[in-house]
Amino acid sequence: MLVPYESLTQLPSETFDNLIKEYLISQVEDGSFSGDGEHSMDRAITQCRAALKQGLLVVEYNEEEESIGIRRKEDIVYQESEYD
Repeated sequence: MLVPYESLTQLPSETFDNLIKEYLISQVEDGSFSGDGEHSMDRAITQCRAALKQGLLVVEYNEEEESIGIRRKEDIVYQESEYD
């Protein structure tokens, strides 16, 4: 299930930032993001928020695993055909 951006803005700022930081840390591990220094992390959080607002990134809640995470929109597999 995708979480609408408007719902994310209702979260406490610290909670939203922690969700973004978790995503960014995963990007460091795969080489997509270089998290050197506090300023680069702040800048990356701002960029990530903008990407979420634009819909380039989305927040997905997985009910089966009871997990939540940020994903690139193109990486989300829609299962609409199962419901047709």
